[in-house]
Amino acid sequence: MDQSRLPPLPMERTKLALAIFVLSLATFIVILDTTIINVAVPHIAGAFAASPSEGTWVITSYAVAEALTVPVSGWLANRFGIVKVLTVSLLSFALFSALCGLASTLEILILLRILQGLSGGPLIPISQTLIMRIAPPAKLETMMGLWMMTSIVAPVLGPMLGGILADTIGWRWAFYLNVPIAASCGIFGYFLFRDWETQVQKYAIDFIGLALLCIWVVAFQIMLDTGENHAWFQSNYILALLIVSITAFFLFVIWEITDNYPIVDLRVLRHRGFALSSLTLFFAFGAFFASLILLPLWLQLGMGYTATTAGYVLAQQGLLGVLAAPLAAYLMKKVDSRFLMSAALMVLAAAIFSRSNFATTIGLEQFRLPQLAIGIALPFFFVPIVTTSLQFAPRTETAAASSIINFLRTLAAAIATAAVVSAWSRETITKHAALVEFQSNSGSYIRRMTQNGLSHGGALQTLDALSWQQAMVLAVNDVFIFLSLILALTAAGIWLLPRLAPAHGPVLH
Repeated sequence: MDQSRLPPLPMERTKLALAIFVLSLATFIVILDTTIINVAVPHIAGAFAASPSEGTWVITSYAVAEALTVPVSGWLANRFGIVKVLTVSLLSFALFSALCGLASTLEILILLRILQGLSGGPLIPISQTLIMRIAPPAKLETMMGLWMMTSIVAPVLGPMLGGILADTIGWRWAFYLNVPIAASCGIFGYFLFRDWETQVQKYAIDFIGLALLCIWVVAFQIMLDTGENHAWFQSNYILALLIVSITAFFLFVIWEITDNYPIVDLRVLRHRGFALSSLTLFFAFGAFFASLILLPLWLQLGMGYTATTAGYVLAQQGLLGVLAAPLAAYLMKKVDSRFLMSAALMVLAAAIFSRSNFATTIGLEQFRLPQLAIGIALPFFFVPIVTTSLQFAPRTETAAASSIINFLRTLAAAIATAAVVSAWSRETITKHAALVEFQSNSGSYIRRMTQNGLSHGGALQTLDALSWQQAMVLAVNDVFIFLSLILALTAAGIWLLPRLAPAHGPVLH
């Protein structure tokens, strides 16, 4: 289609509302799939006779594949047309979701999750680009704000929905659920947006940059996922992965800043505001996502809660998030966005730090206040950071900036998942060893249990089970302290960002 033949006017009223709904729903299911199986990991691991750490590969494989696809979404849109890419991505996502539900082994499920992530990766940047094409300039911020609410709601709704499905009709339905939604959005979206198709342009693709990107990201992720099983850097295999990852990363950076058509235009990072905001998003989202992984795992493995209950605990933070999002968008026009973001991260840090005094006697009601606080705080960070980060880059580099922001968000989720599970496992073993040493002086406890009818072996077994439970909670407390520290430091670092005028005018130096 010739560019001059595109409709001269953007969408209005009912058609615009319908378009935003379709794009939001498409984005929603892609982000939902990063967390919907978080609480189902014990179920999945049990179904395939795997460990919980191996079960988390189902999460990290999806996130890594999605991260790798984001940078090429612009090239795909230029090469095949933005509407065709949207349609094919959604239909492919539906297909691989169905196949994930039918997977017979953990290895096959991980492979299909990779294909599912590759299909879903382009949907977020493609949706952003389409909104900018179809929305009237006066309504663009409002439409983007409505669309961005999916990024807030989906991660917290996912665990609750996944928990209910896992405890009732089975975890496989977390994948089957995507099929009618993705397929409907793909077919309906094609007819809705086909008049806004972009002109096809045969840009060269940076195959070397893409290969280096895949090598360093995949090598680093495999190192994180398997490091615990190989005694980390005592293993030549893990050391080799680290060397490959670091070497490929530096080669990738050098190549991308010198190539004429880079797959990831790193030159946009020369703008200090954008570079700092990207780093802020990476650490903040990584720490937040790590908490979404760790809490339901501990509730199920350490406390014996069901997946539904664990999902319910996480979902509480979404209750006020939806209501707070419009207020966050409104306040951005009135006050310094740095203040909103810094305050929000401090609230997140305080809420996550409050989990560091967990005990095995904790009740569900004690989760409510911190979870509600997290829900209120989330929009006041994520809405401003995504919106203002692009303000630090010139309009000609907005596409490159959006690509990097989305790439870092998905990469942070993948790294955080592997890192937090590994850290918790390692700390649990360390704490248990210390408790076992203490048990050598626990003869009085054993005598008391044997006097109550337990055999000596049964008493030892009961004491060991209790020590593992206590080790888990001590370890989870330490990890939550570390995550809260990351968020607090990131909150302080936000003030290094250049100041934007409240109405998103030019950068104020």
